[in-house]
Amino acid sequence: MKSMYYNIVLSKKGMDISYIINELGEERERYFSAVAPPIIQTSNFASSTVEDLRQKMLHEPEATLYTRGNNPTVTMLEIKIAALEGAEHAIAFGSGMAAVSAAVLSQVRAGDHVVSVKKPYSWTNALMRQFLPRFGVEVSMVDGTLADQYRQAIRPNTKVLYLESPNSYTFELQDIEAVVAIAKEYGLITIIDNSFASPINQNPLAMGVDMVLHSATKYIGGHSDTMGGIVCGSREMINRTFASEFMTLGAVLSPHDAWLLLRGLRTLPVRMARVAETTRHVVAWLERHAKVERVLFPFLPSHPQYELAQKQLRNNTGQFSILLKTDDIQKVELFCNSLQHFLMAASWGGHESLIFPIAASYASGKLKPTLPFNLVRFYVGLEDADYLIRDIEQALDKI
Repeated sequence: MKSMYYNIVLSKKGMDISYIINELGEERERYFSAVAPPIIQTSNFASSTVEDLRQKMLHEPEATLYTRGNNPTVTMLEIKIAALEGAEHAIAFGSGMAAVSAAVLSQVRAGDHVVSVKKPYSWTNALMRQFLPRFGVEVSMVDGTLADQYRQAIRPNTKVLYLESPNSYTFELQDIEAVVAIAKEYGLITIIDNSFASPINQNPLAMGVDMVLHSATKYIGGHSDTMGGIVCGSREMINRTFASEFMTLGAVLSPHDAWLLLRGLRTLPVRMARVAETTRHVVAWLERHAKVERVLFPFLPSHPQYELAQKQLRNNTGQFSILLKTDDIQKVELFCNSLQHFLMAASWGGHESLIFPIAASYASGKLKPTLPFNLVRFYVGLEDADYLIRDIEQALDKI
């Protein structure tokens, strides 16, 4: 039964991170004392009696009945992420976007209104601007760098304030505690995408946020080989989401993917520390380069939100963007194409360093860019800092 595991979480407040990652919820004596957790690769779980089946059906948010609902390998992951975020409960999904969608949909219905930060993750943007309005949910997008921008957008039918701090590509922060205070004043729900920071570097529930979500594909997985999403919150909120959006829409995380995410979780703290240190070296070098107009990175003392970043985040992570000092899109493309040790890809959070050029969105025939073509988003992985700097230097020399 799932509840047995979550009772462990609730009874061990203030747990050490090493205990959470390496021991919590594992109960190795139940699977031959194996060091690595098992992959319970089954779609179905049998019941010994009609009464046993009846009780599982009556208590499915906590019971192991069918892997589309609960699976022991997936549950182990949920336990650990919930504990890392200081949450009562968590639910895992097949992707980060499934987690975003379920969290938002669980709190709104036709006629409601959502206030969301501008420039969130691209598919979150699509959810807000295209999908929700189809079903009668209005959305207002605000800059969010000033908490009062949320207040000014609130209407009588507002239900949710949505945050992503820092947000995608340009990495503006929202003052989480200030936005939460506004939400509580108006009786609203706050939801935040915490993927940028990971549970290691920021815990929004401790700041009063109601629901915290992650694209586990990113830092939690850490190896660019699986996808997943997590939503954390109170037991009541998570159980309600499980019984409705999760079970109805079926965005299930497979047992094998959960196992891969558990594997990634083992090294999360050490990976985050390595990424943070390397990124600081790379950013410091870029900030001094004559061909870089600006580095967008909240942990630079020159950044207008530096003090807020220091307050909310325990450490920097591996994402930042640069604006190249050119008005020629061909030079931007030449720079990106000349990089030899940065892969060009859409995601981040793995061991390999990546770039994503906004120039790719221009003249594609599909996208309507809202960011300048000379913006290039970087993700720093686990390579050596000097190795990456030499690569960036030779690419900049070509423009």
